[in-house]
Amino acid sequence: MKIAFHGAARTVTGSKHLITLKNGKKILLDCGMFQGMGKETLTLNKEFGFDATEIDIMILSHAHIDHSGLVPRLVKLGYDGTIYCTPASRDLTEILLLDSAEIQEDDVRYVNKKNAREGKPYVEPLYKVDDAKRAIDRLHPVPYNKWHRIDDDVEVLFTDAGHIIGSACVHLRIRESGKTQQITFSGDIGRYGDPILKSPEVFPQADYIIMESTYGSTLHTDLAPTDGAILQYIHNTCIVKKGKLIIPAFSVGRTQEILYALNRAQLEGKLPQVDIFIDSPLSLEATQVTRMHPECFNRKVAKMLEVDDDPFEFPGLRYIKTVEQSKMLNFRKEPCVIISASGMAEAGRVKHHIRNNIGGWENTILIVGYCEPQSLGGRLMRGAKEVSIYGERFEVKAEVGMIRSMSAHGDYEDMSQWLACQDPKAIKKLFLVHGEYEVQTVFKDWLLKKGFADIEIPERHAEIGLG
Repeated sequence: MKIAFHGAARTVTGSKHLITLKNGKKILLDCGMFQGMGKETLTLNKEFGFDATEIDIMILSHAHIDHSGLVPRLVKLGYDGTIYCTPASRDLTEILLLDSAEIQEDDVRYVNKKNAREGKPYVEPLYKVDDAKRAIDRLHPVPYNKWHRIDDDVEVLFTDAGHIIGSACVHLRIRESGKTQQITFSGDIGRYGDPILKSPEVFPQADYIIMESTYGSTLHTDLAPTDGAILQYIHNTCIVKKGKLIIPAFSVGRTQEILYALNRAQLEGKLPQVDIFIDSPLSLEATQVTRMHPECFNRKVAKMLEVDDDPFEFPGLRYIKTVEQSKMLNFRKEPCVIISASGMAEAGRVKHHIRNNIGGWENTILIVGYCEPQSLGGRLMRGAKEVSIYGERFEVKAEVGMIRSMSAHGDYEDMSQWLACQDPKAIKKLFLVHGEYEVQTVFKDWLLKKGFADIEIPERHAEIGLG
């Protein structure tokens, strides 16, 4: 048996890990899209590093695009098997993949109009809506905490990762040459004490572990001040400076966490009277899916549901659905809060809102999660004085704020707690993926001190044999 790392290897996005058995059977863990990689992004997403027609089994850890975003391309290029995931992941993946396909078709339509004028060749999207629909038809939901036999050689178990609704750690029991070994893939590990979701669950002893390491050198600040920090930014921007608070937020997970915090503040009488807009049709759909899966909520949210039947809705909240409505926000003079995708500010409606408000000292751009260094959000986080948006240079006059504690990824203590159910001496090898290399080396040293002896940080396309 061997494993190859075709994405999220010494980088954070593009999760793809391919296990090949001695009999030639191939199991693909995730098929994610690279994001925020600058000019390299398209090339990285076009080439898998493997033949889609040779994949026998595909397993999806969760719905985020950097884990699921190239599944339709996999199907387009010839994968005709089942895609195993949790029930909530199945519902979220459907809306995310359709949205991704629509964005690509729109982008290519615009590019091809320009190319036609300039006599350049036409380009094709990575996949189209029809490809996404065919991929969605292959999604097969499997409940948490129950071993599911895929075939004579392979069984899968999902345990809750606590990262987003439906997120799972993937555990494989693989029988080969008369013996059974367990490979655990962490997917993305969430936080213990998440305001909405259950904490990551314990899992059976593994022989090999493929583990994310996004925040392997970071200790998040105390989670308690998150609500207060958001309210402080609303007060300072909308009440004191009379400006607009622009919050780039991923449609899945982060937007619902912000809404939950604001709803709780409203119930406690702490939320200022200011209009709050969710400018993302996808966020509306994702919130509806989140409501459909209360089995993923923690005890606090379950308790709140006894007195508040919708923890993501409150007076003053408005959803923007059409492009025309979104554009009208540019002409609004009154203070307001605009929460819009994408979280890295690299695409979507939020990029237009930043473009239209970055030049006003009274406005604030509030970053509430991880951003790839090359993304617009990443450049703003690093304190750029000038940024390029849609090919035009803008001086950064607006305040740029950050709330680091809102990450859906666990920090190094959360990840260590996730590993605490394992006997380090029984782990034959631990692979670190889904992280920046400098961070991974720090986390590797931390894990060595915890007793894990054989730790590897694979490069992209590296193939490594397992015992």
